Amino acid sequence: WADQERLKWFDRFPAKAQKTVTKSVWGLSRHSAGMMVRFKTDADTIHAKWKVTSSRLGMAHMPPSGVSGLDLYARDGKGKWRWAAATRPSKQEMQVVLLRGIAPGLREYALYLPLYNGTESLEVGVPKGAKFERLAPRKAKPLIFYGTSITHGACASRPGITHPAILGRWFDMPVINIGFSGNGKMHKEVGDLMIEVDAAAYIIDCLPNMNAAMVTERCVPLVKQLRKARPDTPIVLVEDRRFPNSWLVPSKSKFH
Repeated sequence: WADQERLKWFDRFPAKAQKTVTKSVWGLSRHSAGMMVRFKTDADTIHAKWKVTSSRLGMAHMPPSGVSGLDLYARDGKGKWRWAAATRPSKQEMQVVLLRGIAPGLREYALYLPLYNGTESLEVGVPKGAKFERLAPRKAKPLIFYGTSITHGACASRPGITHPAILGRWFDMPVINIGFSGNGKMHKEVGDLMIEVDAAAYIIDCLPNMNAAMVTERCVPLVKQLRKARPDTPIVLVEDRRFPNSWLVPSKSKFH
């Protein structure tokens, strides 16, 4: 949806989605989960300034570093993405030194945005005289992950260690994260938006938010909806994961 209007720059869905998806999905889509900015620099120090939309910087089960923080990765000499720096936000608007004392050399960086907060603004700074090149979005087809809070990013301590982000680095492909906490329910309206994107694959991981009746009602229609619009695009249906204590709690074991 890169060419479509957004209410805020870092919203995941285009503005028109507000009229079609549920209120909960729309609100969660305004979190910047899965988004990253890429750039090249030879700077020995990298600064960041960003502002999030909500004053709730963290949650009882998820730290501010994941909910509202930034996460920096860099390519090494062999082209492999490696972790570089993370942040510990303590207020809505932060200005920090992400990393200093960086070894000489021009490198590509990827800066992941907050998972469970919206991003109001973002600035990346380097010392005067350092090279800095903004990198345009990649033209390769993206992997689209549609799912629940797990896809959304719960409860990662850093934005770069969600499974969509990890797979994006492994395959060196763009990723669109449309995970919605408690609201990944195979909605047709979300499918309508998905088919607008010529994706490398659609990964549907909604079972933790659904019961058997919902799966029976919605799974096949969603697959048919995607397949009709994109006959050659792979569709991956992810099986549910078990609760670790389901061996002790019969109701949880039955759920699976």
